[in-house]
Amino acid sequence: MAKDAYPFLIPLLFLTALFMWNEFLWLSAACFILSAFVAYFFRNPERSIPDDPDVIVSPADGKVVRLDRRGDQWNLSIFLSIFDVHINRAPIEGTIVRKDYRPGKFRFAFDERASVENEQVTITIEGERKLTFSLIAGLVARRIRVWKNEGVQVNKGDRIGLIRFGSRVDVVFPPECDIVVSKGDRVYGGSSVLARWKKES
Repeated sequence: MAKDAYPFLIPLLFLTALFMWNEFLWLSAACFILSAFVAYFFRNPERSIPDDPDVIVSPADGKVVRLDRRGDQWNLSIFLSIFDVHINRAPIEGTIVRKDYRPGKFRFAFDERASVENEQVTITIEGERKLTFSLIAGLVARRIRVWKNEGVQVNKGDRIGLIRFGSRVDVVFPPECDIVVSKGDRVYGGSSVLARWKKES
């Protein structure tokens, strides 16, 4: 479980015990159910990370809701419901060279306008190759936590942050990538392969 759960979980467990002690059983039950949901939402499972250096893994769990080409780049969006794991992971190995925060609105994360208008943090990782992706807040998710700072080296699949309570992650693939997923596919952070780097001719 991610440490970000503690500010929510500890007060709820305290209230669960307090209401139980004072025999307010329905209030105790309600707090216990909320505690269980918080623990479930902030779960932080281990993942099997592909060791193939030519693959780009998903930075998030969720459903691919957009996959389109604009010029020579592919744009992919992953929608995370409140039932998905919300830990975000590095899609490639390299150094975080940019981390840009942009304030914005809080539209539903499945709304296409969210990619442009919503609050977000855009991260660029550069190693042998470079990739940019954005963590985007949704209607309920109003807190983006990025645990890694600029200049930090990350391995593919490393945990880098979390978006609370429903969100969206966008990835911009450069021309030298071959996409291997389709719109509607379900992907898992750190383990699902989204694309492959093209072999140099």
